Formats: sequence, C-alpha cells, structure tokens
Amino acid sequence: QVQLVESGGGSVQAGGSLSLSCVASGDTSRMRSMAWFRQVPGMEREGVAYISVGKTNYADSVKGRFSVSVDNAFKTLGLEMKDLKPEDTGMYYCAAATMYYADLAARDYDYWGRGTQVSVSS
Repeated sequence: QVQLVESGGGSVQAGGSLSLSCVASGDTSRMRSMAWFRQVPGMEREGVAYISVGKTNYADSVKGRFSVSVDNAFKTLGLEMKDLKPEDTGMYYCAAATMYYADLAARDYDYWGRGTQVSVSS
C-alpha cells in the first residue's frame, strides 16, 4: 500500500503563487508515475500535471504557469504554481501509478491523497 499526503494549499489573490507538496509513504518502490489532479464541486476530476521517468505533461490551461517535479525515489511530488487565476481554484489531489507514462488519465492511477484546497480570488 502507498499513502499520499498533500500540503501547501491556501488562499491567494489572482496573479499570486503557491507551492504544493505530496509525500508518499509505504511501498513506493513500484511507483512509476505521479500526478496532480484538481476538482471543483459538480465537475469531473481534471488532470493538471503529471511526471514519469523523463517525461512531463500539463493541462493546456496551466502550461507555462505550473511546474511539476518529483524526486528520484518518487517519494516527494511538488507543484509550483505561478500567475494563479480564479479558475485554478479547486481541491488538488496527488496521485500515484504503478505504470509508466500514465499521463493525465485518472483511471490509470492506483493511489490517491485526500487533497489540499487551493482558492484564488479575483
């Protein structure tokens, strides 16, 4: 089993920055992809950024503003968010997958954190 715990959410004004972190514990040796998803009430969970071995991908809405990182052991996942917009508001979830290159498909992720709230005001 793998446990994921997110931190770093908060409230900022539009144009501000936040950094999220996700710490993985348990049997992380099989992790090959990690990602950030976000969700607002009434909407589907949306893939924001993902990272696997030598590869990253971002939702079009965050390209150029968000940057994802992970350590070599896939134990700490980060998300640097700049120039935040009100539409970035949501609950941000960390996810981990045992497959390589899981990309931004939620169905391919095996483990999920409980989320951290990000609120951006205009």
